Amino acid sequence: MFESVLIANRGEIACRIIRTARRLGLRCIAVYSEADAAAAHVDLADTAHCIGPAPAAESYLRIEAILDAAKAAGAEAIHPGYGFLSENAAFAEACREAGIAFIGPPPAAIRAMGSKSEAKALMEAAGVPLVPGYHGDEQASEPLLREAEAVGFPLMIKASAGGGGKGMRIVEAAQDFAAGLDAARREAKAAFGDDRVLLERYLAAPRHIEIQVFCDDHGNAVHLFERDCSAQRRHQKVIEEAPAPGLSPEQREAMGAAAVAAARAIDYRGAGTVEFLFDKGAFYFMEMNTRLQVEHPVTEAITGLDLVEWQLRVAAGEALPRAQEDLAISGHAVEARLYAEDPESGFLPSTGRLLHLSLPEGPEAGEGVRVDSGVRSGDEISVFYDPMIAKVIAHGEDRPTALRRLNRALAETEVVGVASNVAFLRRTLAHRAFAAGGIDTAFLDKHRDSLLAPGGAVPEPVLAAVALAEMRWRSREARRAAAASGDPYSPWRLTNGWRLNSETHSDLTFLYGTQEIQVSIHFGPAGLSLSLPAGERAVRFDETPDGRLAVRLGEETFRARVVRDGKQRWVVIDGAVWGLGLQDLLLGVPDDAVGSGRIVAPMPGKVMAVLVQQGDRVGQGQPLLRLEAMKMEHTLTAPHDGEVESLACAVGELVEEGSELAVLAEA
Repeated sequence: MFESVLIANRGEIACRIIRTARRLGLRCIAVYSEADAAAAHVDLADTAHCIGPAPAAESYLRIEAILDAAKAAGAEAIHPGYGFLSENAAFAEACREAGIAFIGPPPAAIRAMGSKSEAKALMEAAGVPLVPGYHGDEQASEPLLREAEAVGFPLMIKASAGGGGKGMRIVEAAQDFAAGLDAARREAKAAFGDDRVLLERYLAAPRHIEIQVFCDDHGNAVHLFERDCSAQRRHQKVIEEAPAPGLSPEQREAMGAAAVAAARAIDYRGAGTVEFLFDKGAFYFMEMNTRLQVEHPVTEAITGLDLVEWQLRVAAGEALPRAQEDLAISGHAVEARLYAEDPESGFLPSTGRLLHLSLPEGPEAGEGVRVDSGVRSGDEISVFYDPMIAKVIAHGEDRPTALRRLNRALAETEVVGVASNVAFLRRTLAHRAFAAGGIDTAFLDKHRDSLLAPGGAVPEPVLAAVALAEMRWRSREARRAAAASGDPYSPWRLTNGWRLNSETHSDLTFLYGTQEIQVSIHFGPAGLSLSLPAGERAVRFDETPDGRLAVRLGEETFRARVVRDGKQRWVVIDGAVWGLGLQDLLLGVPDDAVGSGRIVAPMPGKVMAVLVQQGDRVGQGQPLLRLEAMKMEHTLTAPHDGEVESLACAVGELVEEGSELAVLAEA
């Protein structure tokens, strides 16, 4: 076994690799960009080296800088994690030439599967079933259109390099092909530096089932069963589970055998994942990821194995710890990817500082719960990297138990400062179709409206919690002021709602979007009561040891955390978050309390296209601009009918979050 390992990655996966490496007694070396100088993975490592500025192209993707850090630190091996350079054959070769072990497959295997087109040709020769399509070298638009017509519509255009849903477009008809091809090429070029594409017949509602494989240098190859990753949006996985619901032993055996055959066909080593589309009982090869997968913890949960340990041992020349006949499935596991994103705004990534983060870790999280994270309260979610906050994994003796445990863990998750998908994940887990199992890849799109947050009034528990928290904060501040004054008994320092010649109450006004919401706290002989928009409610509350409020509102009891930052208040109840502004003459009105026709950048990015001109009349929902951020294209649309009053951006311009891009005068 090695004595030291450098982790050429960041965030959650870097932290996860360090935990296993440390357990095995290895010295852990981190690398970091200037933006990550205070990151969690840097603190966890034994030593750390800065490799460049914040953009990944200038740091985490710089092979020379990483190898220089490895040599300076005396690293014997490099673990690439996933993403960045994990599937870069040139990086694997450079490690070998530098005399440093690359914890991954040989460069030839990476190259073989790095091009989806070449991979499909290899799989066809190995007898692995393929989806009908075109994966040739001809990339001119007209020949591609002819191939598309031969495949038939609807079809999928996919980037030949890379993955993660980038560079993928569904085309319903021939007349839409040119636009879909242009968009897929642009996104593929931005994400992978390669705009080549392939075409596949579009299976409208398949399942996405993948097989974990492992190979060593001694001729051994096994599969560690399957994972169902069908819960996706924008072709990116959201919830994964193992084993796949409803898969028969015969189907499991056939898919496992095909995956092992695929690995053997390219002389594979280490951990890999063979991904299949599963439709009407048949399965088709989609791609092979030559690295550790984001969702590997569910496989670890059902097998009791540490896949990172297996990677390290295989890379050190050891044989696989177990043979196929020694592997078995125990129970069921489900993983939810917790992202800094706004489901109600088209899942746009959300950047900013984590004012408060509480994850369901430790004994209080409950049995069978695991959290893999790479951020902490106070950290920044940056535009430069993937906006993942954590992965929450639950394991149980069966699927219903695992789902209940995961749902409970997400209810205990608190994310404040950026938008997150916690509530969306909980609604997905609770959906009748998901609970029944065997959903397809169209599930999230099909049920999107029911999975997004319902509109309407702010719930009474939220208003009660924010009002009680405000009263508590003001009471504490008044007590501190009274203690510091010369007359601590002054009636002006009382915190019990006392008023001269008036009833005993305190009035508060909160802003939710453009709504003004009045809440009154009444102090009576029998205790507190609240005047809420729907009526008056008796209320009692205590503060819990972890700083939350335990509230009884009428006959309802709940726990809430309220976080304040300037004039903003956030209320977290069962994982869901509401943001309200406090209307206070001393604090002013929140800047975003009044709507306008301003079109602003939702995040830092690059203007890729301006689709309108000043003076154009547009309809609600009409595309106005295309912005590239986090290597994905985002289309900004008109919030209402109107006329383009002004444009404040140009193609190619880099814009900051909140920058005004256009102004739309309402019709």
